[in-house]
Amino acid sequence: MDTEKKLYPTALNPLLIQPKRPLPKEVAIIGAGTIGPDIGYYVKSALPDITLYLVDVAEGPLQGAEKRLQGYARKAVDKRKMTQEKADAVMKDIFYTQDYDRIAGCDLVIEAATESIPLKQKIFQMVEERVSEDTVITSNTSSIPADRIFGSMKRPGRATVTHFFAPAWRSLPVEVIRWEKADPQVVDDLFRFFAATGKAPIITDNAICFVLDRIFDNWCNEAAYLLEHATASQIDKVAEEFVFAGPFFVLNMANGNPIIVETNTLQMEEGEHYRPASILNSVDRWNTHRPGSKVEVPGDLKGLIRDRLLGIFFSQSFDIIDRGIGTKADLNSGCQIALGFRKGPFDVMREIGEAEVDRIMERFASERPGFPAANASLAEYQDFRRFVLVDDMDGDKVSTIRRPQAMNALTPEITDEIRGVLQAGEDDPKVKGFVITGYGTGAFSAGADIGKFPEYLGDFDALYGYTKEWARTQLYMDQMSKPVVAAVNGMALGGGLELAIRCHGIVAAKNAMFQFPEITLGILPGIGGSVVPYRRWPKGAALFHDMLTAGRPLSAKEAHEVGMVSSIADDYAALIQAAVAEVGKLEGKLQGIPGGKVDIPPVEVPEAPRSGKLPLSREAVAITKETIEEACRAETFADALEAGYKGFARTGCTDAAKEGISAFLQKRKPEFKK
Repeated sequence: MDTEKKLYPTALNPLLIQPKRPLPKEVAIIGAGTIGPDIGYYVKSALPDITLYLVDVAEGPLQGAEKRLQGYARKAVDKRKMTQEKADAVMKDIFYTQDYDRIAGCDLVIEAATESIPLKQKIFQMVEERVSEDTVITSNTSSIPADRIFGSMKRPGRATVTHFFAPAWRSLPVEVIRWEKADPQVVDDLFRFFAATGKAPIITDNAICFVLDRIFDNWCNEAAYLLEHATASQIDKVAEEFVFAGPFFVLNMANGNPIIVETNTLQMEEGEHYRPASILNSVDRWNTHRPGSKVEVPGDLKGLIRDRLLGIFFSQSFDIIDRGIGTKADLNSGCQIALGFRKGPFDVMREIGEAEVDRIMERFASERPGFPAANASLAEYQDFRRFVLVDDMDGDKVSTIRRPQAMNALTPEITDEIRGVLQAGEDDPKVKGFVITGYGTGAFSAGADIGKFPEYLGDFDALYGYTKEWARTQLYMDQMSKPVVAAVNGMALGGGLELAIRCHGIVAAKNAMFQFPEITLGILPGIGGSVVPYRRWPKGAALFHDMLTAGRPLSAKEAHEVGMVSSIADDYAALIQAAVAEVGKLEGKLQGIPGGKVDIPPVEVPEAPRSGKLPLSREAVAITKETIEEACRAETFADALEAGYKGFARTGCTDAAKEGISAFLQKRKPEFKK
């Protein structure tokens, strides 16, 4: 059976799943030590009105947990990430208790105690004696298969593993384990619950260490074996090519040596080669450096360390895919979001090429015999969509942009994946149309990644070509015969909005927000943003002026009033239903974006233009005005687009663009001179 269908029989996008149970009203976290309070804070922050019980056998951890949660809330208010009103709601109705009887009314119980099977089984016996038959029960374990924990439960179908990553209140991923006795609906409901509360869950098979811990634990264990050749600092430095912080730095942060020993001992069931390095038992903290510091590593030694670290990285990745423990997309993105890798394993393989992968794996097999190797060609491991989830719904293809760590910001690869879905479906008679949406409830897409743009500043021809390259998917949509509808589930900014406005229809969630913030960077939106709105929704021209020349945001209600949005939905499920309905309305009735000249009110350029309180570049605003006017004078839509491409290239050759982009990269406010 295909791994994707096995793990995701209902939907790849969790928010497309129809839940069978409401969100919980009472939640218990068992274990107030290391990760339990962080899980509790995440749940309570996402659902401030619930009642939360933190349960532990000792008073000390409970007191520490209370101080920790109070500190989190206080810091969130101080940093203006949370209002005082919300912080008060989050901290209300939290009970720190040693009394298991208090959890009797809980809808969800998450155990986060020590990694001991007998202890966990004892806890679940106590929990089952007190809660209702409908209560969902999970265990936060990084390595122990679900059947070993829940096998003796009276009702194992309502239980599974939900593996959080530290810090659990902030880290996006959660692994949800699908095992043979778990009720599929319980797994689906948990999958959806975590997405609805701000996480980025993935579903894995019930193997030792699941997906992401197989990577992390063996990466760290292999680093420990390399200590016979190099120092911890040298190993960390070489690793920084691939991760933001080396394995020993991370082990110091997490006090992780005992965890690696424990998990790799468990993996020895699969072979002696997984034996934990003995040095992990005798060292408390490693002598390493802060990430980014200069460390000298001789060339030959660097090559050895690099090959061994990549060898274990690739070996575990091949094994996970070959055994169907997880999907390629989940593994590739999870390594980046959960484990701090700069690129996923299959991205690294693609970058270095098949010959180099083969060389590394041959060396690794000779130096570390027994580890898994590839069972297929490199091309087969590369054959997947990295960023776009595709679900079938009533004959429509629903494409979800999944890049939650960057609020679904676009890259050329993402737009190419979207175009690939459209091209395949355009030729498929079973496909009626398409929906494009964003992952989660906060963002459709927060724009386009800057990517190579800074390299092209000042070069008109390069900037013009860069814009045309980005426009390929939008140009393809323009000539399609089947409808594409954007389901805008949150903010749609810059390039993300330029993708949405080229869809044949737009529906929006009530929290949706539309904005072209490019002018605050000293540039303008060049992939149709300064062109398309005036031609499709001319009565909103005055609003579009403000959006383009002052960065004014547009609410879903305002977008609906000018005809840009056809309907507004209360929640994600209703949004997707509205998008599917809109596809049906548009089927066989598509009209191209109008050509001919467009009459617009005058575009004003203030002497001292501003976006809110931020002073803008008058030069950039003036070029934006000229671009809008030229595009609206154009006799054809193609000529209007050309005006937009060239206007973008013009702004990219100004001092304003250099200052705006520099300020963005340096995370400061720009100071425009003209």
